Amino acid sequence: MTADEIRGTIHGTAPVPLSVLDLVTVGAGRTATDALRTSVDLAKLTESRGFHRYWVAEHHSMPGVASSSPAVILAHLAAHTDRIRLGSGGVMLPNHAPLVIAEQFGTLEAMAPGRVDLGLGRAPGTDGATAAALRRSERLNEGADDFPEQLVELTRFLDDDFPDGHPYRRIHAVPGPIQSTSPGGVQSPHRPPIWLLGSSGFSARLAATLGLPFAFAHHFSAQNTVPALDLYRESFRPSAVLEEPYALIGVSALATDDEKEARRQVLAASLNMVRLRTGRPGLVPTPEEAEAYDFSPMERDFITSWNANVIHGSVDEVRAGLDDLQKRTGADELMLTSHAHSAELRLRSYELIAGAYGLPEA
Repeated sequence: MTADEIRGTIHGTAPVPLSVLDLVTVGAGRTATDALRTSVDLAKLTESRGFHRYWVAEHHSMPGVASSSPAVILAHLAAHTDRIRLGSGGVMLPNHAPLVIAEQFGTLEAMAPGRVDLGLGRAPGTDGATAAALRRSERLNEGADDFPEQLVELTRFLDDDFPDGHPYRRIHAVPGPIQSTSPGGVQSPHRPPIWLLGSSGFSARLAATLGLPFAFAHHFSAQNTVPALDLYRESFRPSAVLEEPYALIGVSALATDDEKEARRQVLAASLNMVRLRTGRPGLVPTPEEAEAYDFSPMERDFITSWNANVIHGSVDEVRAGLDDLQKRTGADELMLTSHAHSAELRLRSYELIAGAYGLPEA
């Protein structure tokens, strides 16, 4: 694993490499099968237009988000793509045994050598009750508090380098390095690079201390973006992975041919978020349903605040917004996520943004 497997390549006139975060959203009147087919179409489209990486995020118990199993989805995407990096944005490590994640991503690396990323978060990716079911424990803070230790354990499984005397010394993640030491064994020189994900300073500091790349969730924690990135850069220690810090940020962006349609789609996504935040998660509603919905004053205040960090409108508006955000944050990479009821408009948004920056066409 080298820094070249982490740092992206700038194409066209984009200020930094552009990538994709996919939540595999399911709109009202559509199925999870429809959403997963859209993900394949989107991965193929963005690969053809020079986007650097394509990540999916672990969520649970949310009808409108079909990305509960990142490793399964990534295996499917690997079968339909050839070059774009594939990864998790992220796997919520406290929900899983580190050995299981090492095995899953070792398998993905064997499927798509040299193009798999392992992004890790410490949040549950769901509500407390669902997290308790996932972790089979009511002590939810225990998983989050143990995140640094879980990270060390996962890294040692990936590298197969537990020290002598460790209880896991004779346990090996397969596929993995142990295969190269078996008689006649040959093993890929690659292993998935680890990224730390965060929406506050905790993971920023940990990533900096370990010299790892860092991904910040600007799309839902915009007020913390600059402080977290500053902390990451100020605290960074060079490592065998990176000599200098490398940070990407997740950005909610939707470009449309008709800017009014962008606002309609964003309103629908906002209603979905209102329902999620008030314990009523569901499918992403249609724009017509959102327009007919009677928002309370508190809900209107929420969506005004939420949408202030959603870059949407005409492609010129979106390009200007992305350029400004990159300048303000100094992000090394922008990872775009689009939220809309219409799958066609989501695909069109990435196509428009690629065109605006003159990204290559297949």
